[in-house]
Amino acid sequence: MSYQVLAVLTLCSGIFCVNSFAGQLEKPGEKSHALAVIPKPASQQLGQGSFSLSGKTRLFASDAAALSNASLLNDRLEQTLGFRLAVLQKLPGKGDANYLLLKTEAQSTNKQSQDEAYALAINPHAIELTGSPAGQFYGMQTLLQMLPAKASAVARLPAASIADNPRFSWRGMHLDVGRHMVSVEFIKKFLDQMAFYKMNTFHWHLTEDQGWRIEIKAYPKLTEVGGWRKESTLKRHVEPYIGDGKPYGGFYTQEQIKEVVAYAAARHITVVPEIELPGHAQAALAAYPELACTPGPFEVATNWGIFEDIFCPSEATFHFLENVLTEVMALFPGQYLHIGGDEVPKARWKKSALAQEVMRREGLKNEEELQSWFIRRVEKFINSKGKRLIGWDEILEGGLAPNATVMSWRGEDGGIAAARQGHDVIMSPTSHCYFDAGQGPKEQESWELGGELPIEKVYAYNPVPAVLKAEEQRHVKGVQANIWTEYLSKPEMIEYMAFPRLLAMAEVAWTAQQGKEYDGFEKRLEAHYPRLQQAGLAYRIPRPIGLPAQVNAKDKTHTLALHAPVAGSKMYYTVDGTVPDTSSPQYIRPLVIAVKPGQDSLVQVLTVSPDGRHSAVQRSVIRGAGIVQK
Repeated sequence: MSYQVLAVLTLCSGIFCVNSFAGQLEKPGEKSHALAVIPKPASQQLGQGSFSLSGKTRLFASDAAALSNASLLNDRLEQTLGFRLAVLQKLPGKGDANYLLLKTEAQSTNKQSQDEAYALAINPHAIELTGSPAGQFYGMQTLLQMLPAKASAVARLPAASIADNPRFSWRGMHLDVGRHMVSVEFIKKFLDQMAFYKMNTFHWHLTEDQGWRIEIKAYPKLTEVGGWRKESTLKRHVEPYIGDGKPYGGFYTQEQIKEVVAYAAARHITVVPEIELPGHAQAALAAYPELACTPGPFEVATNWGIFEDIFCPSEATFHFLENVLTEVMALFPGQYLHIGGDEVPKARWKKSALAQEVMRREGLKNEEELQSWFIRRVEKFINSKGKRLIGWDEILEGGLAPNATVMSWRGEDGGIAAARQGHDVIMSPTSHCYFDAGQGPKEQESWELGGELPIEKVYAYNPVPAVLKAEEQRHVKGVQANIWTEYLSKPEMIEYMAFPRLLAMAEVAWTAQQGKEYDGFEKRLEAHYPRLQQAGLAYRIPRPIGLPAQVNAKDKTHTLALHAPVAGSKMYYTVDGTVPDTSSPQYIRPLVIAVKPGQDSLVQVLTVSPDGRHSAVQRSVIRGAGIVQK
């Protein structure tokens, strides 16, 4: 491919921006009727005038629950604006003004959403936020998103009336810490962002072949041995395997687990632990080899992938699992316990005299039915403790446990089958929900990543399959995005993969399908990049708006009018095939590219965010094949 380029500068066109009312969008010279709130509320109407929030504003709390939310709100106001409000646990009087009221009162007759619905009314004299404790909390996030991202002595909020409730009761994010761990402080930071965007379920993947990450007091070797591997896979050298030669490991103490669970609960997030069984168990078998069908010894896995050695269906295994799960359930007060159940090779069971005897005794036809029997037995124990079992869609194989909830990841087929059988479902297909895939083409990403899942595709997802009947659709309880960390060895890599796609998933989970529209979301998203930056997140710097991956020129010149979604960013470009850096020409005005018939022109752009981070280089090929030589 040959590239012939000439750059000419012309005048810039109008762009979307955030107006003087924080969190409100408008075009230059045009008043907007939309708030820059994510996820988009169910109903919103702008009024006349604005409310001025300052240190003189009083914060009324109707009861103890509202008082707890008031404390969290004050913490965020201090972080964002630099001041706190005086709090009074009572209702305002008739003559009161310049106040913010948190009032505890259910806002929906729909049982599924009433605990999370809220009503927010803003007029020039007062702000009133009404809802259950959870609903109030979510209304607070809407209010906080309407504030400026930087400190301000007075924040003006547009008069507005908002009534809002979620589409789904499970709005989840998953994080795998089995392959690579993160600190408790990182998890708290992650939970803060989940809460800010009204996500309410943190799926904590705590055990894997490559590491056991939760302290179990009855079995100390799970972390002493199972928590450490001698090395990890070097980059992507899975096959043939090359290790990095660096020992890796760690775990969370039970006190740290309690700390995370309490922090999440204060933000109305339920933490769902995942303890993998019967597969993905090599770290546990390295610590307690007697639980396998073969004698071992085993080592904590260093490579990624699926391993043949799994828990044997022995009485010793079930005794072990019941003791482990008893400790786990005591740490996590939520109703769900995730048991994995995915990617379970059956080779060891097929050759095991013990496993075959269990199959004969229980009248099981094959090893798939043995896995189903294994999970049913675990479920019976979990149910006896007042908890519910949830697993990946492989738990359908051989027959589904009676009360199990299915998390559908291998497409939607598993979720559809489970819903038709009357089981609850969480949709989490790799096609739209696996955030360990890159956000753009591999060569245009900041890290060496596999796959591609752009934010537009995440946003387009509808978790309710059209093939389900109305009564079956009710079993789809929610949606979840997953982050697997085989190749994400640094916290900033996890942040890069999560943001801003988490915001798109939040809107998929909260906003009714008919209320979604990507162009509007993209405009609102621009107001959130400063917030992600203020939170210290290494979010993916987005591709400049107006830079197509490929476009067919219609004439001998083609104009590129670019806009950096992150306000305050600088863009540098090249048109000669070299890779741009900060010494390259800075984009100021639209580029007019000369294109020769039959030849392609290449424009490459580097964006530098206000905090100095560099984007991956983004490319645009302008094709001259369709130009007619005159």
